[in-house]
Amino acid sequence: MELERIKLGEKEIILLGTAHISQKSVDEVKEAIENEKPDVVGVELDAQRLKQLKQGTQWQNTNISKVISDGQTYLFLLSLLLANVQRQLGQKIGMKPGLEMMRAIEIAEEKKIPIMLLDRDVNITLKRAMQKTSLIEKFKLLFSIVEGFFSKEKIKITKEGIEKLKEKDVMNHLMQQLSKEMPSVKSVLVDERDTYIAYSITHSPGKKILAVVGAGHVEGIKKQLGTEVDIQKISKVENGIGILKIIGYSIPVIFIAVIAGIFLTKGLEVTGTAILYWILVTGSLSALGALLARGHPFSIISAFLAAPLTTLHPFLAAGWVAGYVEAKMKNPKVKDFENLRNLNSFSDFSKNQVTKILLVVAFANIGATIGTIIAFPLIASLLG
Repeated sequence: MELERIKLGEKEIILLGTAHISQKSVDEVKEAIENEKPDVVGVELDAQRLKQLKQGTQWQNTNISKVISDGQTYLFLLSLLLANVQRQLGQKIGMKPGLEMMRAIEIAEEKKIPIMLLDRDVNITLKRAMQKTSLIEKFKLLFSIVEGFFSKEKIKITKEGIEKLKEKDVMNHLMQQLSKEMPSVKSVLVDERDTYIAYSITHSPGKKILAVVGAGHVEGIKKQLGTEVDIQKISKVENGIGILKIIGYSIPVIFIAVIAGIFLTKGLEVTGTAILYWILVTGSLSALGALLARGHPFSIISAFLAAPLTTLHPFLAAGWVAGYVEAKMKNPKVKDFENLRNLNSFSDFSKNQVTKILLVVAFANIGATIGTIIAFPLIASLLG
């Protein structure tokens, strides 16, 4: 067991890097607490993740209508994907993910040592990640997760492979690759959390704190310990108008301008053709998205009818309409919510009525977006 020791004024900080699915890490946590006798035990968890580890994810309490109306469809699907991938990894080696964190808490409670949750609220982290990532990075992230999760190849991993992930050079290499491929994702999921955890450790009570954190965070935390940081800035979801909102507001203005230009220069007949192109392209691609998600025929039709109008409205989305119809036609049952923790393939996602609704929303919206991108130059070409 290798511990990182840092002196910060009168405070002694001990960092224990772990793998989240590792019996060896569980054993090392026990050994470290017993040997070091810290004043405080810190764990890389927030209140929500701790609750999930203790009680399991209460998916049955999910309000699907609220998820859709709040625009959290992709966030919820991402959470489901990650939770199920982690579960599969744990089942593969016979361990529950996060067991080393729970063991640290159990031992600390037994020894009456104060426990500190070091990590930022997971919802804030995911929302900031979605805010900060570019459209290209979102597609890269989604493709990477879906490719890995829905691959026909089963997850192949061994206990030795899990332990190897704790080696610093391997973790640093992974972080460097993430930084190159998706720098915005890395800055939120890794760098900001390193800063937040380091701040939590620095401001923890007691003179000796043992911090149990993922091995990939150790180097970043060490660099951030004791540095001045505006913690409020990275502790909330930023308000303001992002690039996607600006585009959303711009689309109806540009559409009206193009249609007006066609009407003034080409007449009523060509204007009608332009509007028809818009309806057919946006509607068809949104309907295709709902079809690929294996939506109900009425959901597919509703996506077609809604897309030409919702693409011109910054506060509406074709997927919301299609998802609402899907929910009415295929009302989720209690068993669908209970089975959200047991999704192993795309087939499982498309058969479960809860995730099918969300997939219809997501795919119909993606189709409508692609349709908008194609339809604009098509109708603009009529000006020539």
